[in-house]
Amino acid sequence: MERLILRDLERWKESKRRKPLVLRGARQVGKTWVLEEFGRSFPDGYVRFNFDRNPEYAQFFQSTKDVHRILQNLAMASGQRITKDTLIVFDEIQACEEALNSLKYFHEDAPEYYVASAGSLLGLQLAGGFPVGQVDFLEMGPMTFTEFLLADHAENLAEYLASVDSFSPIPDAFFAPLLEKLKCYFVTGGMPEAVSVWTEDKDPKEVDKVLSDIITSYESDFGKHAPTEDVPKIRYIWESLPSQLAKENKKFLYSVVKPGARAREYENALNWLRDADIVSKVNRVSKPGLPLSAYDDLSAFKIYAVDVGILRRLSHLPTTAFAENNRLFTEFKGALTENYVHQALIRSFEVPPRYWAEAPHEVDFILQREGIVIPVEAKAGENVKATSIKRYEKEYPGETPIMVRLSLRNLSFDGKMLNVPLFMVDELYRLLALALQ
Repeated sequence: MERLILRDLERWKESKRRKPLVLRGARQVGKTWVLEEFGRSFPDGYVRFNFDRNPEYAQFFQSTKDVHRILQNLAMASGQRITKDTLIVFDEIQACEEALNSLKYFHEDAPEYYVASAGSLLGLQLAGGFPVGQVDFLEMGPMTFTEFLLADHAENLAEYLASVDSFSPIPDAFFAPLLEKLKCYFVTGGMPEAVSVWTEDKDPKEVDKVLSDIITSYESDFGKHAPTEDVPKIRYIWESLPSQLAKENKKFLYSVVKPGARAREYENALNWLRDADIVSKVNRVSKPGLPLSAYDDLSAFKIYAVDVGILRRLSHLPTTAFAENNRLFTEFKGALTENYVHQALIRSFEVPPRYWAEAPHEVDFILQREGIVIPVEAKAGENVKATSIKRYEKEYPGETPIMVRLSLRNLSFDGKMLNVPLFMVDELYRLLALALQ
């Protein structure tokens, strides 16, 4: 498989101001695999220390803060040679707090070494406090649709999408197969194991089994790692996710989690899921000002699952929906479509997306690209009405130089509204630059 994050890792490797790396991401998104793949590019390869599998390594970090002694002990215990041309991988580092804290000493006392760490629940550790400025961070998510195309032997389609440099309609010879591949992606999602099973066997039942196993591993983490009093609340929120996204208005409601539930009772549980990188939170903005974060309305937000395939499996939507025209996109109020779009936007745009609402209107996403605020509607079909985004434009005419509609319509741009097919969402950042020119 080809993971585009390898380019970011190469940039980290070549940086003159390189610090130890912390690679964040949910369980099963491929963090270990990508660090091993990256490590093969080093003259002396890589060494990997898994603190979950080998808890005895923790004592080397407990007995000293001298990183040279730590490396010497690790080399002797593992029988592996460590040089300045080796990638040192600390895997499941959340299982050893002393190793996580040692990263600042690697930065201060041994910056010549390449140290990269990863862990499934790192967000929980980092939420509790971590020395700012001592490490570099990279976020890793599930495979994007572009990466899915590369894995599914459709390099020609990925290359075509990357080559589009005008707003002419996509020819049917590309549009039809891209739409079919997108349906497949909605079934599998971007979890590497699910993608691998699909590309090798094309067996939806095996894909469902993989996704069910991942969901089970997430749910077992609730009991293992969350505060005991929060575990039932975390389960309630997690199980309510399909219902939250099936509403016409997708604002998160605690009453959907459990009748009578209050924010103050469930806030910690929701934050746990977010810090574990299993869900993402999207705040409402009161107006499209810069920076967007200054206009967050913290009382209103939506939440999305880490992966569209996980959401499909969690909602028990059968893979047979794949065969029924475009039902997969429109099922339960386009929830899969919106989750898919959000999943892509957080990988493409530096500023996390927001949304805007003024009853009864709601614009699905508000993006900040450099100094411009851009409203985005994600629609599940071809027959799209734009009442909400037009209301937004009417209210904020001076702040709306361009609008985006993501749907099953073909590519077009009329000078104001940019229509982008859903299968091109990974190209949106680049297409916006082209349109704004």
